[in-house]
Amino acid sequence: MSEKNIGLLIARILLGVIFFLHGLAKFQGGISGTAEFFGSIGLPGALAYIVAIIELVGGILIILGLFTKVISLLFIVVMLGAIGTVKLEAGFLDGFELELTLISLSIAMYATSMWTKFFDPLATGQVDEKL
Repeated sequence: MSEKNIGLLIARILLGVIFFLHGLAKFQGGISGTAEFFGSIGLPGALAYIVAIIELVGGILIILGLFTKVISLLFIVVMLGAIGTVKLEAGFLDGFELELTLISLSIAMYATSMWTKFFDPLATGQVDEKL
């Protein structure tokens, strides 16, 4: 495995861990509280469950290298939603810098998807022989 691939692997695992832990925190802290917060900013409370599941399950799938492109796109949508509804007003520092970083990592995972063909034959229909 090349140094580039090792770097992408580390980035993918980090991205997955961050999203997994944020999703887990939403459930451990009481998802109803997150749903109430969503309602307070004009979003449907049910959306909190969807976001938490995307973060929790998506984090695990990204770590495993499964459905990398789909999960990366879902992460991007979730982070754009967070920026647009809550974080933008706070500015870059102490505002949306984390979300922008996670979007950047998600774009990198989408663009490279180095493990997708190897670990995700269900999604691609083939295994990459080079890995």
